[in-house]
Amino acid sequence: MKTFVITGATSGIGKALLEEFSKENKVFAGYRNPKYETELSSMQNVIPFFIDMEKPYTITGASDTIRQNTDKVDVLINAAGCVVAGPIENMSVSKIRRQFDVNAFSHLDFTQNLLPLMQNSRIINISSMASFGIFPFIAPYCASKRALDILFNSLELETRGRVKVISIKPGVIATPLWGKSVELNKDCINNSEAYHHEMEFLAQNALKNEKRGLPVSEVVKVIKRVVEMKNPKASYTIGKDAVAAEIVSRLPQDFINSIMKIGMKKKFG
Repeated sequence: MKTFVITGATSGIGKALLEEFSKENKVFAGYRNPKYETELSSMQNVIPFFIDMEKPYTITGASDTIRQNTDKVDVLINAAGCVVAGPIENMSVSKIRRQFDVNAFSHLDFTQNLLPLMQNSRIINISSMASFGIFPFIAPYCASKRALDILFNSLELETRGRVKVISIKPGVIATPLWGKSVELNKDCINNSEAYHHEMEFLAQNALKNEKRGLPVSEVVKVIKRVVEMKNPKASYTIGKDAVAAEIVSRLPQDFINSIMKIGMKKKFG
């Protein structure tokens, strides 16, 4: 019986992973909305803990809760996250900073607090194909996922193998994240007059992705294999769209920009 810690365990990929790994393991499940505490507490082998990735004091409190209930963490899965979208031209820097806080810095803070419990352990980060960085109007999201990958890759090197870090980079997955992203960015979507067509497309596409993306089970399958492998790779790309993004990211930046500009001109005029 291994000990898992999963953030963002109440929806999407995090919830699916919780349901899978709690069958035979002890799982600490992170939640932000108090309404989920009772549900999580009723699950076998699950210990819920409160954590809000935007509030550092809750990260400290969550770490204390885990340390009080176990002396070892075998697998930490950082699954919590959000999407900040909109044109960089008029987006406040504070909003971009929030994206980095939620998707990168909070995970690093949480992981640092748990490192004393980790020896020959695995850290699995739910990154994204956005980490390859070629998607306009979601630049903060792309950059935050890239930052997550770089910071944690360095962590593995610097801890001399005490932890193994694996980045999971899915393409479009059918999760509630898409609908939440539209709600989170509605002010920007509704008030960017110069980019009205782009924002309208972004919102509609996000809502379509919530249904047409790959099932969450595809991500769970990969992560199950990663947990069981003796020597997993540093990175796994899931979905044809993610593989395409990875390939394109290796091309010269000027060429990528030219392709994107042509595509945007055809789409939006």
